[in-house]
Amino acid sequence: MGGEKKTRSVAVIGAGASGTITAAALQAENYFTRIRVFERRESPGGTWIYDESTKPHLPVKPGDLPSQSDPPLQIPSVLPATTAPNHQNRYLETPIYAGLTTNVPAIAMSFSDAPFAYGPFVPHYVPQQYLSNYFSTHKLDSLLELNTTLEDLTEVESESKEKDNGWKLTLRKRDLVQNVDIWWEEYFDAVVLANGHYTVPYVPHVKGLDEYIKKFPGRVIHSKSYRVPHIWKGKKAVVIGNSASGKDVSTELVKWVSLPLYQSRRSKSRWDGEEPPPGIEWKPVITEYLSDGGIVFSDGTILRDIDVVVYATGYKPSFPFWNLEKNGRPLYDYEQGKLINSYWHTWFHHFPTLAIVGLPRVLTFRSMEYQAIAIARLLSGRQWKSLPPIKEQTRWEVERLEKSKANRTKFHDIVWDEGETQEYLGLFFRIAGLGTLLGEGRVPPVLSKETIWAIENIRKYPEPGKDQRIREGFARVEDLQSEEQDWVVAHRPNKGALWFI
Repeated sequence: MGGEKKTRSVAVIGAGASGTITAAALQAENYFTRIRVFERRESPGGTWIYDESTKPHLPVKPGDLPSQSDPPLQIPSVLPATTAPNHQNRYLETPIYAGLTTNVPAIAMSFSDAPFAYGPFVPHYVPQQYLSNYFSTHKLDSLLELNTTLEDLTEVESESKEKDNGWKLTLRKRDLVQNVDIWWEEYFDAVVLANGHYTVPYVPHVKGLDEYIKKFPGRVIHSKSYRVPHIWKGKKAVVIGNSASGKDVSTELVKWVSLPLYQSRRSKSRWDGEEPPPGIEWKPVITEYLSDGGIVFSDGTILRDIDVVVYATGYKPSFPFWNLEKNGRPLYDYEQGKLINSYWHTWFHHFPTLAIVGLPRVLTFRSMEYQAIAIARLLSGRQWKSLPPIKEQTRWEVERLEKSKANRTKFHDIVWDEGETQEYLGLFFRIAGLGTLLGEGRVPPVLSKETIWAIENIRKYPEPGKDQRIREGFARVEDLQSEEQDWVVAHRPNKGALWFI
């Protein structure tokens, strides 16, 4: 991967946080002759763009993987082409709800050269504005192609031994003035995937759920469709899941719905105490949905007359543009929950001019910055350290898969307290080095003492029992901040400081 094979043109897919910093890192190299950023929304911002309404609610398809719920579009046989606008659901709406705030301290979340306006946890519109402004302040606007979706990505064999294989991109742009889709192809030496992974919602298969959804339309939704709690005032509600979105949705709904609010949990989360918060009743997993509207739980109890069921059960990465037939293999293994034949959550063994940014669950914006700088340095051929041989990359992948299975953790989750985050970021740091004497190339940021302290001590969600002044919803430490601030300085947990992401 790199400039030694004359990589001069690079396409970036997506203009969210990962695409924004990747574009900035590539531009800073002052090496590439063509950089394009293709974003399917109307502005930069990615998952932080707020869609006020998602009505009609996104379809709930229990058990479906992205290959089923987000299939590729039919591409015109002759390109370029102009067609009627596509009406297939492409999951364009974001999962942002009105009351959402960030859950990573601002000092660790923003890019190193531009802090957030304030912090430590900011409303959703701050990151969205931040990313749009970042394109402007770093003079990246000319690289953007908005309202443009990548519909096919195919590896193209190089005609010269001096170059690695390149990529053919089939693109579709929605022309809102003429109400048509415009299709065309472009070729690039390298591609960086920055298309995010909070796009296609996942709802597990449960006995009777398909029939329940048909019989009671609109009653079952995914948290991606959730926006505000007051529309369910006085209703009976069940929230399924207790990770970050499940916690947020429950905290909002409990103030409006008919109590108790039922929360179905598979296991205890780090912010769950010995007893549920006021107004919430914990339930085990759901085992069946009945035709009369009843919901059966694994302990044998049944709830009836429920008005809304909110599945806060996460997302699956989707790559509908990946040409499986021509590229020879899939990109992602949904059974294992991991990229296939990948290294360091970023590179691919047999596709040296393809990389991905932003998949691991770690420090979001800041960790993406390390990734992007290392990728840009390798593509320009200016790296201080090269990637290891394929044999060593394969060994890393096998050992990590074995470790994640043994620890019952997700392959792409990065643990903080065992030193894994520092190891993860450290390789990017060593690959990137310092750039050139003339200042070409970004320098990866240091992981400062202030940043480490914020990660280990500032919490959006306090751990129960660690502060006696825990109140309904969030905790507040009166002698550290004012009544208006919804966060807490917490004791350092024994493990998993990044559990709150």
